[in-house]
Amino acid sequence: MTFYLSLNSIYFFVALLILARADFYDDLGISRKATLKEIKKAYRSKSLEFHPDKNKAEGAADKFGEISRAYEVLSDEEKRQIYDERGEEGLKRHEDGGGGFGGGGGFDDIFSHFGFGGRQRQDDGVQRTPSVEIPLRLTLQQMYEGVELEVDYVRQTLCMNWEMCMKTSKECQGPGVKVKMQQIAPGFVQQVQQRDNNCVARGKMWKPNCRDCPKGKTQPEKISLSVEVTPGMRAGERVSFESVADEKPGMEAGDLHFVILQVDVNPVLFTRDGDRLYKTMEIPLVDALVGFKRTLEHLDGHKFTIQVDKVTECDHVMRVPGKGMPRRSGRGFGDLYLTFEIDFPEELSAEQKAGINKILRGDVKDEL
Repeated sequence: MTFYLSLNSIYFFVALLILARADFYDDLGISRKATLKEIKKAYRSKSLEFHPDKNKAEGAADKFGEISRAYEVLSDEEKRQIYDERGEEGLKRHEDGGGGFGGGGGFDDIFSHFGFGGRQRQDDGVQRTPSVEIPLRLTLQQMYEGVELEVDYVRQTLCMNWEMCMKTSKECQGPGVKVKMQQIAPGFVQQVQQRDNNCVARGKMWKPNCRDCPKGKTQPEKISLSVEVTPGMRAGERVSFESVADEKPGMEAGDLHFVILQVDVNPVLFTRDGDRLYKTMEIPLVDALVGFKRTLEHLDGHKFTIQVDKVTECDHVMRVPGKGMPRRSGRGFGDLYLTFEIDFPEELSAEQKAGINKILRGDVKDEL
């Protein structure tokens, strides 16, 4: 038996599909008549509540992404109008370069929801502000134990009313990019690309001396971050926070990276190579000959004992299993390697020489 779908039936299914998706207004907890000021206020409140750096609950990061997307659409007059009239799918087709059911995308996008193929969504080409790297100076003990540090970071955030300071400009092709048509000869023109910091997005230009943002496009904001260093992290590794760098109109914020730097390289204590630790110990000659027992203190203060029953040669290396650094996998510890240096006496008395000769050479007469 063959079933045929009318155009009205297709529209009906598409409408159901749109209604089944999350509503941007509900994501921000606002009415459909909310003003731009109310949208901003709701976004600030919701984003602080669900920011992954503050909210560790399961699903908080996904919720933060939904809130950010809702604000991106509803704070833009053009996108909001398209969303109100055509829903999220209509907005996606518009962002992908289509317009309604005709043009690019069209029914391909609709049928793709029903398993009939269709084109894949292309990269939206969103630009980001530069990411920032900050050295995080840690001791070997902190990397052994793990540590959580509270850090204040000052970044540039968008003026609250920055959308009010935007105007339409066909010459703006993206952040900082302006394209003009220049006549090079009668009947001949060429496209010239110029740098213009007033261009903040495609088709959008910043209005200089705007009353809604008297201090300019951005203003400083101090945020508090919890930098968590897990046990066993190494120098050169990064603790990253997404979208926390400076903000700019028309661009997404870059990432902030804290790069671990070890500051207390001291061979008297321990040196590190991956999961392994190394330590040099000086022992007297008598211990090298007859054996010894030592109690050592580790980086976190716990004590452990080593015992040597054999003769120890100079520069002998002893492996102590499980006394190295925590493994990054969280499964156990690396090993500790002890190098022994023998402290020889500067001189011996005649009596000491005779005693050593008697022990080591038996009845051999002391010729000294």
